[in-house]
Amino acid sequence: MTHGPPVHMLHDHIVLAHGGGGELMGRLIREHILPRIGNPWLASLTDAAVLPWEGGDLVLTTDSYVVTPLEFPGGDIGRLAVAGTVNDLAVMGARPVALSLGLILEEGLPLAVLDRVLDSVAATAREAGVTVVTGDTKVIERRMAGGDAAAQMFINTAGVGQRRAGLDLDLIRITPGDAVLVTGPLAEHGLAIMSVRAGLEFDSTLRSDVAPLNGLLDAVFEAAGAGVRFVRDATRGGVAGVLADIADGCGRSVEIEERAIPLSPAARHAAEMLGLDPLAVANEGKCVLVVAAADAERVLAVCRGHPLGRDAALVGRVTASQPPLVELRTRVGGRRIVQRPYGEDLPRIC
Repeated sequence: MTHGPPVHMLHDHIVLAHGGGGELMGRLIREHILPRIGNPWLASLTDAAVLPWEGGDLVLTTDSYVVTPLEFPGGDIGRLAVAGTVNDLAVMGARPVALSLGLILEEGLPLAVLDRVLDSVAATAREAGVTVVTGDTKVIERRMAGGDAAAQMFINTAGVGQRRAGLDLDLIRITPGDAVLVTGPLAEHGLAIMSVRAGLEFDSTLRSDVAPLNGLLDAVFEAAGAGVRFVRDATRGGVAGVLADIADGCGRSVEIEERAIPLSPAARHAAEMLGLDPLAVANEGKCVLVVAAADAERVLAVCRGHPLGRDAALVGRVTASQPPLVELRTRVGGRRIVQRPYGEDLPRIC
């Protein structure tokens, strides 16, 4: 009597049984997940990880990632999830330490796609110097979560970090005269995904900027310390949303110069073609910093000395004007109010 191949070898796509808690789920974890992101904490497969800690303030964040397509120029949902969580910790002045990884997989997802995404999770975690120490996997019925024709996956991550001693990042510390910087060219993430979703080829150089920013921000904090007033990564809502939050939160106005805003030719062309304001488009590897005027040039030099900040720019200043607004000085000398985006121009970008 002959036997066919093992059941798990018949599947090159996710099936509902992969989430059932039985042998097939065990094989999914052992053969696809652990080989890519395994470590002593994760390998124990317990319900939670126990991490040694040296005291100090903990910073905890969590986020969920829903992006279509799963893979896009410059990144994928795995890189997005790790970098996004690391960045949420880093802009709070924390050194990221550990992440959780929750996978929600739609049946029909090719295992080859899952493997590529997990490889990306591992590579981005190494880049950021963090460890995935615990996680969870669920499988849902095809089309249960909606979305496009291709089977989807969704990721939830939580991150924990230790805040730097003596660092005080708070909107209330912002004062008139403070400088406003961005760490590089804007709008590349959102526009890169838009190009794929729309089936357009704007330029072969238009790629998502998704990247973990903790190394860049470590260098900034080391150089300027208390001179850094506030930091925020410019994700959904883009730089426009961050600047509006700054004005509302500190009760001061922000004036920015259109000529100073870094924007690649490919992003400028794509934004013009699609009728989008680059200030309102999401970024996943850029942040906005408000720093004391005396520290602005030093911070700018530090950013430009790092691979992820080499095109950083000083784009504006905080002013005492009332009521608190964000104003853009245009290239021709005019002024316009920069408003917080009402909604999202681009769905499923992060």
